[in-house]
This record gives sequence, C-alpha cells and structure tokens, in this order.
Amino acid sequence: MKLIECPRDAMQGWPDFIPTETKTAYLNQLLRVGFDTLDFGSFVSPKAIPQLRDTAEVLAGLDLSQTRTKLLAIVANLRGAETAAGYSEIQYLGFPLSVSETFQQRNTNKSISEALAEVAQMQTLCQQRGKELVVYLSMGFGNPYGDPWNPEVLGEFTRKLDALGVRIVALSDTIGASTPETIIPPFRELTAAFQHIEFGAHLHTTPPSWREKVDAAYSAGCRRFDGALGGIGGCPMAADELTGNMATENLVEYLQEQGVPTGLDLEALAAAQRMSAQVFGQTLAH
Repeated sequence: MKLIECPRDAMQGWPDFIPTETKTAYLNQLLRVGFDTLDFGSFVSPKAIPQLRDTAEVLAGLDLSQTRTKLLAIVANLRGAETAAGYSEIQYLGFPLSVSETFQQRNTNKSISEALAEVAQMQTLCQQRGKELVVYLSMGFGNPYGDPWNPEVLGEFTRKLDALGVRIVALSDTIGASTPETIIPPFRELTAAFQHIEFGAHLHTTPPSWREKVDAAYSAGCRRFDGALGGIGGCPMAADELTGNMATENLVEYLQEQGVPTGLDLEALAAAQRMSAQVFGQTLAH
C-alpha cells in the first residue's frame, strides 16, 4: 500500500500566498510521517499557479536526511520537466494528461496529441536522468464538457503510455465526478490488463462520499492513493469552485479498518494535522 500526500494540491489554489518558510516547515513535518511519496510542489508558470512560484526555494529548505519519503514535483511541459529533473532530491515527475480534449487545452494549452508527444519526451528525459514519470489521467472518471469517457478510453490511453515505458498511472477525479460505478470497472480492467503498471487513485470528494469512493477503488485492486490532510485543495483549472481532495486522515481510517498496515508515524501525523489547521486556517474535514 502506498500513500501519497499532496500538499502541492492543497496549496496550489489557496487564495492567499503561503510564505515560503511556512510551506517549508509544514513539508518538513509531513516528511516525518512516513508517506511513500510527498507531492510537494510544481515547476509551472508562476502566472498559472502563483502560489507555487517558490518551489525551488522550498525544496532547498527540506530536510531529507531522516525520511524514507520520496519527492514528486508536478510539471506542465517539457521545460518544467527539465527544470525538475535537474534536482537530485526529486525522484518523481508528475504530468497531468487529460482524457478530455477540452480540459487538456484548459490545463496545459495543448491538444491531447501534443501532450502525448511531450509525454514521450518527458519519459526519455526521466530515463536519462534517473527519474520516474508519473502520468495522471485527469478527468479520469468523466468530465463536464461532453467529451468521450468510458473505461475503454482509459485503456487506450494506458496502452499508449505503456508503449512509452510509463510504469505509474494515476486515475484522477479532477472535479469529484466519480462514483463507485465509475471507479470499479476501470481499476478492475486496467489492473488486470496491465499488471506491470502501478495504478493510483487521485480522488476528489465531498465529506459524505469519501468512504464509498475509497472502498470502490481499494476493492477493485488499487493500492496507491493520493490524499491531502484536511481534504483541502483541488484543481484551480477545473472549475470556479474547488473540489476537495481526499482527506488523508480518512484514507488512514479506512485502511486501519481493513487491517492494512500504513507504516505511518501516527504521532507525527497528528502533529502534521495540527500544523495543517494553522497553515490553512480552517477546521480539518472529518
């Protein structure tokens, strides 16, 4: 079981700029928890995501000396990938590839075919630099634009990524549209058809629906989950109203109920929850 904590996703749409030193202190606390991966920042245009314009400065302040957690940075194009790949501390580069043509244009100003061509270049770059590319299939459970979606579409995209050698693919519920009925078939089919690929779930949700979504993905074979403490954040390119991330504490609760070891330091997790409430200035979701 792999838990990926995503403070980057929590911060990127936050209205007030979070000071660099505050970000750094919060991420250092998260590094003590023992997550598999920390999605800590992004190398994208500061005009697009001003909240994360200080990712390089934050990275310089991280203490990686006593953590097993690996770092992931999101990129939106080859230029960002080249920048991220220049940091030895970063193991994973994440790229959002949408199965919705409309959202791909909205999110990265490229068509799907252009984005796939860039993914191929990023994969080559990662192989050359000793990094691993994580591709997020955004709008992975449907979209509001009327663009085609079904499990077969996800299979077609995965086949193309497989041919490039991509080995981690995360289905992303960009707008919180997923239901058990749309979660279970793709994970069952993809995990069976591509057993050499690690499939993840990046689910957005509302408080009443989190459990059924996690249970659907887990029961269908998913063993990699993204979360953000407090369920804070979402994609600022997807809608005017942010849809909350899957709350990490809910993921931990579900896994404990299933008897699945998380390997997390629960005291460090509780301290991170308290710090999250301070950083974001709101009551955490339950």
